Amino acid sequence: MNDPLKEEPKSGEGSRPSPDVNPESLEIIAVLFAGLLIISNLASSRLVDLGPFSFDAGTLIFPLTYILGDVLTEVYGYARSRRVIWVSFFSLLLCFLTLNLVSLIPGPGGADADEAWSRAMTATPRIALGSLLAFASGEFLNAGILSRMKTRNPNKGPAGRFVASTLAGEGLDTLVFATVAFWGTLPWPLFLSLIISNYVFKCLMEIILLPLTLLSARALKKARGADAADGEISLSPFSWRI
Repeated sequence: MNDPLKEEPKSGEGSRPSPDVNPESLEIIAVLFAGLLIISNLASSRLVDLGPFSFDAGTLIFPLTYILGDVLTEVYGYARSRRVIWVSFFSLLLCFLTLNLVSLIPGPGGADADEAWSRAMTATPRIALGSLLAFASGEFLNAGILSRMKTRNPNKGPAGRFVASTLAGEGLDTLVFATVAFWGTLPWPLFLSLIISNYVFKCLMEIILLPLTLLSARALKKARGADAADGEISLSPFSWRI
């Protein structure tokens, strides 16, 4: 029996989504996605201890981008998810460039105030580059795995693909960021501890919030009146086509 919510992809072209009943939902998700990415990177200037975990404060917020990414790909398809990832990537790049440019302009508080502001608000080139590369590689892997799992096992529920795609995406994200930002600057035990703590905490957040992710995806599919069907759409990140 055909699923009335399922969009039928054209042969060889992947998905061709029908117009959304509630396009404002996609816009809200996209804005939240980009906003949480930027906020988490600004918060990462502070280190925190939470039980057995030690990590930058941005790690408390960043897993929410993966939850939104899961919902985005599940409900609207890989092509739209790809666009949101790129828009968020360049928003974060603009944020880094703006903060570094502003830090070069003298403020009324004198040199000490300027230096304190710069230390708190600007990232080193390695950390900025690591953040950008980690975000893009991890999010595209997350969206790609989720899309392929849904295409090849369309009758299975989304819980398994949400968790599996996040475990892979968060793993790559954590490894890329730690390697680009801190390789050669931290003692080996601390470097490994940073990777493990970040990865475990992010994945725990995904599992804890999984019921909310499932509920959100289900509600948006119902409101939209359709369920994305990517088919064998190209998973190349370097495409703008929907």
